[in-house]
Amino acid sequence: MTRPIHRLTARQVTALGPGVHSDGGGLYLQVTVGADGNLCRSWLFKYELDGKRREMGLGPTYTIALAEAREQARGHRRQLLSGISPLAIRQAQHAERLASQAERARTVKFDWCFEQCLAAHEDGWRNAEHRKQWESSVRTYALPMLGSLPVDEITTPHIIKVLEPIWKTKPETASRVRGRVERVLAWATVRGFRSGDNPARWRNHLQEMFPARGKIAPTKPHAALPYTDMPALLSELNAIDHPAARALKFVTVTCARTDEALGATWDEFDLIAKVWTIPGSRTKNKKEHRVPLSDLALEILGVPTSDRVFPIGEIAMRMMLKRVRSGITVHGLRSSFRDWASERTNYPTHIAELCLAHSIGSKVERAYHRSDLFDKRRRLMAEWAAWCSRPVPTGATVTALARVPAVSP
Repeated sequence: MTRPIHRLTARQVTALGPGVHSDGGGLYLQVTVGADGNLCRSWLFKYELDGKRREMGLGPTYTIALAEAREQARGHRRQLLSGISPLAIRQAQHAERLASQAERARTVKFDWCFEQCLAAHEDGWRNAEHRKQWESSVRTYALPMLGSLPVDEITTPHIIKVLEPIWKTKPETASRVRGRVERVLAWATVRGFRSGDNPARWRNHLQEMFPARGKIAPTKPHAALPYTDMPALLSELNAIDHPAARALKFVTVTCARTDEALGATWDEFDLIAKVWTIPGSRTKNKKEHRVPLSDLALEILGVPTSDRVFPIGEIAMRMMLKRVRSGITVHGLRSSFRDWASERTNYPTHIAELCLAHSIGSKVERAYHRSDLFDKRRRLMAEWAAWCSRPVPTGATVTALARVPAVSP
């Protein structure tokens, strides 16, 4: 005689093929074939109440053992004896859980999410200066309005109120603040503290409210120093005993980006091979970049005195450059090199572009062009260093320099 309940054995639970197999009392073993071809085993409880049939999953067999599934089924049968639907109970519990999450979200403020978002991305900042600017802009312009608001209650009007006072007067800052607020709200959404669309998003949203940044203040290239003035600049920096002056000379002769130089540590340098290897985690394109070091670059480096090669911040470099040459930018020094390479040498354009760590060609071309042309770049950088270290005539205010003979790469 077949037993009304507990029909399955532990062996059958692991051995039965595809189908729905009854254990009795409304408990079933469901065996299906997964997308990968493997068998998936789970428990079902089926019942009828008020003339309606229902079924609910109890969990996979690798989590819910046979004995535990039977105990759950027994509890559900007892609920049915009292006229209670097990599925309705589960749905009510789920609704209560969602309500609890919503209540918790109402107590989570934007300023707390901001701090947590900062901490979550602690290892992803390009450098300490970037983190400082990111944090400072949000604290200055967003927190006074958004800080004490429940993060789930922040809407588009709140974002507009943050951005309107600065969008036309400080478009670059306003654009960055918007993007950073969007990122904090996205973090809060992923964490379950808010739901719905991100009110700080730009595309098809805030772009309808504010004019594009470029239409308010057209992008201007970084102010650059004429390459003919480079020898005079290095001569003036040589007379200043300060880490910022040394850092400026180094980025000038290596064409490195500011954050790459300021974040450099001594373990990135091979002084014997005369190579500085910048790891991909610190480059703009996230790819490792080898920088050939000229004799002048090695002289500027000197000897290690701390873990960081240049233990200063970006502001110190800017102030030093302003002291010796107002009106130009540190990044513009890279443009000075590019102008010099085009006008005073015969090196192909892509060699100079690689010295600046720029991507060259299309994706297909880059896929086949795997060499970084290091030897050719070393020769070009050596000639650039020689140009920058040319003697400056005493008392000259404008230096007229003869054209450097063309050198074949």
